[in-house]
Amino acid sequence: MVTLSFRQIARRLRETELPAADLVIGIGSGGIVPAAMIAFHLDAELFIISLNYRDEQNNPRYETPVICNFTPLPGLEDKRILLVDDVSVSGKTLKTALALLEGYNVKTLTMKGKADYVLFPEIPECVRWPWKY
Repeated sequence: MVTLSFRQIARRLRETELPAADLVIGIGSGGIVPAAMIAFHLDAELFIISLNYRDEQNNPRYETPVICNFTPLPGLEDKRILLVDDVSVSGKTLKTALALLEGYNVKTLTMKGKADYVLFPEIPECVRWPWKY
């Protein structure tokens, strides 16, 4: 298991060319802290979508992610949206969130895994994130 610090993540954020975004949407719960860091870095608004798919041991709880909290935001038509999660392995959580945002200008970002932008593509193993101690 690889351990990453906030400082290492912040350094990678500064080194990575991220897309312009008006709104960062974090997928809760794992994507909340990364989304907040990225929204701050991009000087963008922040919104959270709560989905539940995996338990604390990272095992799927359900066949597909369950939407726990989502209230559609008005005025997204002209916004550049960056959808953020900590990890995307199967892509199911991102796909569920993307379906909620269908028709909007959305790019995806994860700390590791599969997305349009991945901050740590070189790390294949599990990560101990500083917000999950």
